[in-house]
Amino acid sequence: MRILEGVRLATEQMRSQKLKSFFSLLGVIVGVMFLIVVVSIVEGMDRYVRGTFSERLIGVNTVTVLRNPGDEIAASPEQRRAWARAPRLTFDDLDLLRERVTYPAIAGAESDTRGEIESEFGRKVENVTIHAVSAEIFEIRNLEVARGRAFSRQEAEQGAPVVVLGQSTADVLFEAIDPIDKRVRIRGFPHQVIGVLAERGSFLGISLDNTAYAPTHSQVQRMIGPPGTIERIQFKAETPELVVPIQEQVIEIMRVARRLRPTELNNFAAETVEGVLGFWDQISRILYISLPGLVGTSLVVGGIVIMNIMLVSVMERTREIGVRKAIGARRSDIMVQVLIESGTLSGVGAVVGVGIGVALTILVGAVSPLPAVVAPQWIVMGVSLGVIVGVVSGVYPASRAARLAPVDALR
Repeated sequence: MRILEGVRLATEQMRSQKLKSFFSLLGVIVGVMFLIVVVSIVEGMDRYVRGTFSERLIGVNTVTVLRNPGDEIAASPEQRRAWARAPRLTFDDLDLLRERVTYPAIAGAESDTRGEIESEFGRKVENVTIHAVSAEIFEIRNLEVARGRAFSRQEAEQGAPVVVLGQSTADVLFEAIDPIDKRVRIRGFPHQVIGVLAERGSFLGISLDNTAYAPTHSQVQRMIGPPGTIERIQFKAETPELVVPIQEQVIEIMRVARRLRPTELNNFAAETVEGVLGFWDQISRILYISLPGLVGTSLVVGGIVIMNIMLVSVMERTREIGVRKAIGARRSDIMVQVLIESGTLSGVGAVVGVGIGVALTILVGAVSPLPAVVAPQWIVMGVSLGVIVGVVSGVYPASRAARLAPVDALR
């Protein structure tokens, strides 16, 4: 009964003083809203990056060998100087690794650039991501061919003038016409279309379908870098457990091949998906570490305001409290009632904050490429924090109300 009475009194107070109650709860509303929005976006991004990024852009169970690592931000000046002097990867490196890596895996090469593609009907697509890849990359990167076929390993090694187009590139170049066996020009060089990839969607608003895949050793490869060089060598392990052993073996083989002394740093990089995602982990860690401070500041401000509001409420109800104590109410009864009122008041603010936070999260997901996932546990956490802040803020007003003497209160 005491709980219901406290909730009723808090509700009546909010109804009678709507504007005052809103400003009283503003700190709690903002704090909980911020918690929901930030955590939802960070968790949604984390799932998206680990799912879409690894599956569509890199491939699962992969080890990627590069001239320079993908994340250079945390590198020391010495390491950066070593990368600047690093030799380019070559097809000889690919052949060596294929020969000496003993774990079950498939290996392929990839380089890419951007450019214009023109169909035989005169239609053009600009800023296409043009890849020169070995045939194995289709399997390593999970590239599904929806129409036609992928090129063979023999075609890749011979540099055959064939190409597999991304879905949107094919649609723009050929519209309703079947693109298979039609011709396109990639930076002026003719290629025959032999396949079209299945739709892959986008990553952070960037289309993954505005692409073209041509064989290594083709004219496309020569557009990208010096003859015989490649940008990346990629391995796909048979099982997840083999990723790290393959990475370690690749590093050992490359160091021996490049005659690096034990004290010398690697002049190449061998990265796993987790390694590539390390930069995102750093960002999300910083956000999670700073979140308690940002949310806590709003909640502390909100708690102080609620405490002052409850002190004013206690003063306004001094006579009521005196009457209750005169007819037998104990100190604990008065204290519990004030704490329930304070907790209810703050809890309502938390619920409003959750509602606004969820709405903003949905809005962010609808109007931007940033994915957001509202996790139920954070909704519970937000409401719980609001109630706790209210109860803690009500301790001092409750103790003052409980200490009032009936004679003084009724005077």
